[in-house]
Amino acid sequence: MTRTASLVLGTVNAPYGAQITAGQLAACISDMDKVYDAYAEAFSFYTEVSAAVQQAFVSEMQLDMTAVKSVASFFASKVPYPVHLAA
Repeated sequence: MTRTASLVLGTVNAPYGAQITAGQLAACISDMDKVYDAYAEAFSFYTEVSAAVQQAFVSEMQLDMTAVKSVASFFASKVPYPVHLAA
């Protein structure tokens, strides 16, 4: 596991006592059909992980940026503050 993935998973798993994998998180942050599989962890990714680390994770996991932005926009519609990847 890369340093970036470890950092991301530590941030999104710890508050929820979850054990989501990097692959599972990648699916949840890039596919609206899967976002509810790990909703809290996906929300945490977009709101608690720094913008630079989000970008690095998306790049390392080779995710489609259009899909990632779509999920980010979904979460942005639920909070009163900006969500980096929704922009």
